[in-house]
Amino acid sequence: MYDEDDYLLLSGIQHFSFCPRQWALIHIEGQWAENLRTVEGHIVHERVHDERLKEKRRDVIVLRGLRVQSAKLGITGQCDAVEFHQDDEGTPLHGYDGNWIPYPIEYKKGKPKDFLADRLQLCAEAICLEEMFCCQVPKGALYYDEIHRREEIVFSPELRDTVRHMTEEMHHYMSNGYTPRIKPARHCNACSLKPICLPQNYKQQDVASYYKSHLGEGE
Repeated sequence: MYDEDDYLLLSGIQHFSFCPRQWALIHIEGQWAENLRTVEGHIVHERVHDERLKEKRRDVIVLRGLRVQSAKLGITGQCDAVEFHQDDEGTPLHGYDGNWIPYPIEYKKGKPKDFLADRLQLCAEAICLEEMFCCQVPKGALYYDEIHRREEIVFSPELRDTVRHMTEEMHHYMSNGYTPRIKPARHCNACSLKPICLPQNYKQQDVASYYKSHLGEGE
């Protein structure tokens, strides 16, 4: 269990999955820069993050901008939307009859991606909801604005374990103030922090090679 003072932002899971160095630059060093992708992403979320909106359609209740947290993971954040589906296996919900199962939904720019960042963030939200409502949250959905449809995600044991290990590593980096070294890859070109991180200046060179090239030693 983590103390509330040590909670990390849930949204950082996506940053960490994309690149641990990017996460550290943002969440440890306080660095940030915008590019077209980040601005478009903000616009997508602004359309759904209205906490005043509440809907009920037959056996489904929809809450937007629901704030969540987990003491076990040591994270806190906000869900884009959470549907509560009426189900006998669910949990009571204040102000409504019957039992309900939370179904988190994240709105994302673009289309489904090959890497797990979006799924890990959604799974972390589900773990928070399980802890808050004392129930099981077996699945949720990612909605991509480019294809205008949902991709349903099942929260498998493997996905849950990845979230737990990742948050442990994030807390370890945060407590030590550690920013990982640059590891250039193709995704660097899509990162808004590229002008700050400067991956093009990285050279994979060991100490012996450095001394040899700069001091003429070892010849």
